[in-house]
Amino acid sequence: MNTQPSIAIESMDAVVAEVLSATSFIDIHTHLFSPSLGSLGLWGIDELLTYHYLEAELFRFSPVTPEHYWTLTKTQRADLVWKTLFVENTPLSEAARGVIAVLQSLKLDTASKTLEPLREYFRNQKLVDYIPHVFRLAGITHAVMTNDPLDPEEAALWKRGVETDSHFPAVMRIDRILNQWSAHHDALAAQGYAVDANGGGSSMKDVRRFLADWVSRMKPVYMAVSLEDTFLFPQDDVRTKLFREAVLPTCREFHLPMSLMIGVRRQINPALRLAGDGVGRADMQAVQNIARDFPDNRFLISLLSRENQHELCVIARKFRNLLPFGCWWFLNNTSIVEEMTRERLEMLGTSFIPQHSDARILEQVIYKWRNTRRTVGPILAQSYKLLAADGRCVTRDDIQRDVNRLFRTNFENWIQRAD
Repeated sequence: MNTQPSIAIESMDAVVAEVLSATSFIDIHTHLFSPSLGSLGLWGIDELLTYHYLEAELFRFSPVTPEHYWTLTKTQRADLVWKTLFVENTPLSEAARGVIAVLQSLKLDTASKTLEPLREYFRNQKLVDYIPHVFRLAGITHAVMTNDPLDPEEAALWKRGVETDSHFPAVMRIDRILNQWSAHHDALAAQGYAVDANGGGSSMKDVRRFLADWVSRMKPVYMAVSLEDTFLFPQDDVRTKLFREAVLPTCREFHLPMSLMIGVRRQINPALRLAGDGVGRADMQAVQNIARDFPDNRFLISLLSRENQHELCVIARKFRNLLPFGCWWFLNNTSIVEEMTRERLEMLGTSFIPQHSDARILEQVIYKWRNTRRTVGPILAQSYKLLAADGRCVTRDDIQRDVNRLFRTNFENWIQRAD
């Protein structure tokens, strides 16, 4: 019997905020790398300022053209972004304000006219000490990586042997296999796997062998793919065949969930490079078909379009093998995160994962998780207030259990299940 006192409605906001602040989260999807992967990991002020969100914003405020911008060194590009967005303008956007939050957390000057004092701070950091410091500021224990076995630079490091780091679990990203098979099947063939452009012969068996070899090497906690907004399933194409006959059987064999991130519209403005991608509404029939046709696979699902979120909640209520997660890319704005999180709580209870950072630069986890705690706190508190008003007392243990589920154990259980 729970003997804890119930929390008074007027104290609910403060207690929820305390629990969120004291609980360490698992960041289930990032583009960060463990130190053993060397220069693949990005950190420091120049990387923060040349993040593609800020680059896209720069071109709205500066007369500089993308063509000229890409001729500059990274140092020059960072100087231009700082001068334009932080000195000559007020950094009100989510991405710009995030840089300010990082600097404030690191006790650095948020109004410096030049970057040199900030660069000096980062030059003096040693990753072995700095990464744990950043994790503590962010309130996370793990940053789940994104690892591509067909990226030449990264694959070479793995093949030489990567020292594993429990704080940076691996994820096998297979976009080049599922989305760009015609361009990358030769890379598998060059490694001794009997595959062809049409996926015929022993291709599916050898793709499974390739994936199994990399599962053994990386020890991933799940597989992942980012899919365009026009993604349909099933279709009469090589991708559907790869999905059915190679990828999902391998996931089942090794008890790995499959993460589907759907809704990217690639390079709507190629001149902006990485900043040039857009968003489109996905066909949710594809998600429904996958959940129904593969009941023995587990799927992490994130949709990029705001218009898809309600339907995702409905489908997740019908299929227990779907776990919605995160508010990524263009959804990672406070107003939209609030809307999505309320909707998910109302329809799914605590059976989802509210957020991941999607961080590409180490320090971004500081502001992204600060924003999450600040945004999710009032939403949870309001839900508990309504519950208390309707006759069910709420205790600190209830809140702690729910926060643990949302930001830790839902993910831990999802990657460990073998049903």
